[in-house]
Amino acid sequence: MSNNRSLNIVVAESSVIIRSGLSTVLKRLPNLDIHPVEVTSTEALSNYAHLHHPDIIIINPAFDGGFNLPAFKTAHARVGQTRYIALLSSVITNNLLKEYDDHFSICDDLDAIATKLNHLTHTPEEEEKENEAETLSQREKEIITCVVKGMTNKAIADKLYLSIHTVITHRRNIARKLQIHSPAGLTIYAIVNKLVELNEIKDLL
Repeated sequence: MSNNRSLNIVVAESSVIIRSGLSTVLKRLPNLDIHPVEVTSTEALSNYAHLHHPDIIIINPAFDGGFNLPAFKTAHARVGQTRYIALLSSVITNNLLKEYDDHFSICDDLDAIATKLNHLTHTPEEEEKENEAETLSQREKEIITCVVKGMTNKAIADKLYLSIHTVITHRRNIARKLQIHSPAGLTIYAIVNKLVELNEIKDLL
């Protein structure tokens, strides 16, 4: 089942190379379903925003001779739901960026772009789930490490001086907190969160 997040994103940039290049990059981002719309004038951006209420507008602060973001926000207020990202293709002063929620640089890689988009579009429910995941105890982290190394419940119990029942209870709590119910999923989690090194489990993959 696909968990891709669908986002309505507008790219406002005068340069066709930068504009089309960024649109191509956005389409390639993993776990995000993006079909970017490219605009080349403030009028076109205003018309699109009025009709379609985009989730995110990525715009060069120098767009169309100098973009007036405060005025645009006032004209297209939608309870603050649209997020604005400054697209930096030249040196921009911090003063021009203070009205934006974040910024992209033409030097940003895929991971940096995806991280910023995910951060801006997280719902309160998702943030709560992430916060809960961060409350894993040290013992639970140790058990995750053992699981992804292929150890059985009995082996984990012997290593950590626990009963098998306690190990099973910890594993149940880990699955509830992380919403991960398979060793493969825990392996990915452990690698991403640096609980194990790839070379420690490469023979098990």
